[in-house]
Amino acid sequence: MSHLPPADLSVWAKLVHALEHPQHEVTIGMVGKYVELTESYKSLIEALRHAGIHTSTRVNIEYIDSEILENGGIDGLKNLDAVLVPGGFGKRGTEGKIAAIRYARENKLPYLGICLGMQLAVIEYARHVAGMMDANSTEFNLETEHPVVALITEWRDSDGKVAIRSTDSDLGGTMRLGAQRCPIKLDTLAATIYGAEVNERHRHRYEVNNYYVPALEESGMVISARTPSEALPEIMELPQTMHPWFIGVQFHPEFTSTPREGHPLFKAFVEAAIERHKPALSVEKTRPYETM
Repeated sequence: MSHLPPADLSVWAKLVHALEHPQHEVTIGMVGKYVELTESYKSLIEALRHAGIHTSTRVNIEYIDSEILENGGIDGLKNLDAVLVPGGFGKRGTEGKIAAIRYARENKLPYLGICLGMQLAVIEYARHVAGMMDANSTEFNLETEHPVVALITEWRDSDGKVAIRSTDSDLGGTMRLGAQRCPIKLDTLAATIYGAEVNERHRHRYEVNNYYVPALEESGMVISARTPSEALPEIMELPQTMHPWFIGVQFHPEFTSTPREGHPLFKAFVEAAIERHKPALSVEKTRPYETM
């Protein structure tokens, strides 16, 4: 009877060694409304852990309640190396998330917005840079003068009018689900991370309103990826002349992160946090890994 050779665990041994012997340490603020239930962000937590392994970094996560930020608690953002606003839905806590995004933009903190986090970054930019003070999503305010985020069926037409769905409309018909491959604009931050194209998974109804994209681009925002058929904004970013690392994605990259490979977007985000944190101090090897 032949004996099978022992399993090659060298890859896993390297991963464990990197996890237990980080060379850097950063603190990332995750701003949400379910921060008391951290399992709500399990996929994101693991994606950050994977990125930490592949960048030799201990990633500490500071969970920040967006409703506290709404009441002026911005001091909780001052000692962070980066800010992440994850996906979500509903109006509660959104103004606190927008306040965090504004703080990250104005103070040059690396920022990553995922799904709703991208939409809120567009809203914040529209309000405070592009001059649309009433900008909002129709998910939160159907009466907003500038619906920069809306259901496709609510987008303004060429005359500037808005077609609102009735209460009898099929909401399921507006949801974008599953993976979608999209080309990426050359010479952008997204291109340095992903290359020529991106193929990530989606689960959302609301989209950045293309009616407003020209005005946003004129004021400096970059739409670095669009869907090939409908030209829906997939990635927004700020040029590095405005901010060292600021990007929002309409999809959910955390779903494709693995401990073996990590994920290029999260690795780039952690690397940006390391740059912000410098001068980086080597982390004591005997110190236990924590906060994940």
